[in-house]
Amino acid sequence: MDRNIVSSDFEKVKQWGTSTSLDDDLILLTDVGQLPTMTEPRRLNFIVIGLCQQGSASYKLDTEEKHISQGDIIIVSERHVVDHLNTSADFKCIGMVLSMKFFYEVIREVSDISALFLYSRYHPVMSLSEQEQQMFNDDFKVLNKKIAETHNHFHKELMRTLILAMFYDLSNIIYRAQSIKDDHQTRSDVIFTRFIRLVEENCRQQRRVSWYAQQMNITPKYLSQSVKNVSGRTPNTWIDNYVTLELRLALKNSTKSIKEITIDFNFPNQSFMGKYFKEHAGMSPSDYRKN
Repeated sequence: MDRNIVSSDFEKVKQWGTSTSLDDDLILLTDVGQLPTMTEPRRLNFIVIGLCQQGSASYKLDTEEKHISQGDIIIVSERHVVDHLNTSADFKCIGMVLSMKFFYEVIREVSDISALFLYSRYHPVMSLSEQEQQMFNDDFKVLNKKIAETHNHFHKELMRTLILAMFYDLSNIIYRAQSIKDDHQTRSDVIFTRFIRLVEENCRQQRRVSWYAQQMNITPKYLSQSVKNVSGRTPNTWIDNYVTLELRLALKNSTKSIKEITIDFNFPNQSFMGKYFKEHAGMSPSDYRKN
């Protein structure tokens, strides 16, 4: 009988080792030793990025066994299921954990980075050269220093910028790995990557799956099957996630009225937009803006 899969707890991640955090969006783990024993499979609802500095570990990711050792970087995206985690006695790791909301806020205008991170969903372990390991360590030290400077009026904006810079460095590593393994990329991978890029560029105006399928010269059914096979989510879910994120940002960072934002996002009317936002964000646009 299969064991029940439980959702992971962002707060419990702080117990993995010495950590500092930024609200409920970012956790930096500066000294991870023995990770907690898993008594059941865990489905992540955040992104984990870690560098193994010493020792080794093994785990199952969506039932497939993975191994990491000194010098390996691990990137585990949300919705993946982690199980059978074991670490060696001398295991040591540094890393960061990001909420999905924060992750998409950081990369929202950089489609190349998001596409490269999609690649890491299916190649979660990569070996780094000594130079790349040093780069990761240097970037991490800067983040760890700046996360403590809470007196800075632009603290969160500064952290976003530093993380984006770190993501460029990480994406260069992923790009190198991808260029080696491009011949193993499936047709579904290609479709999914292109779909996400189109959504990032057009979600403010287009929310119909059929429109995206038309741009890619495939049927909506084939697009849906490919996206679901690769990500475990439907195209509508991805579109709604991106639209909701963009609406959050517009409500938070823009001085435009809700009526103007409704027009910008090509909704038929303000009432329709309000219902859409409440369904996906849990509150009305006006309440979100006030909060």
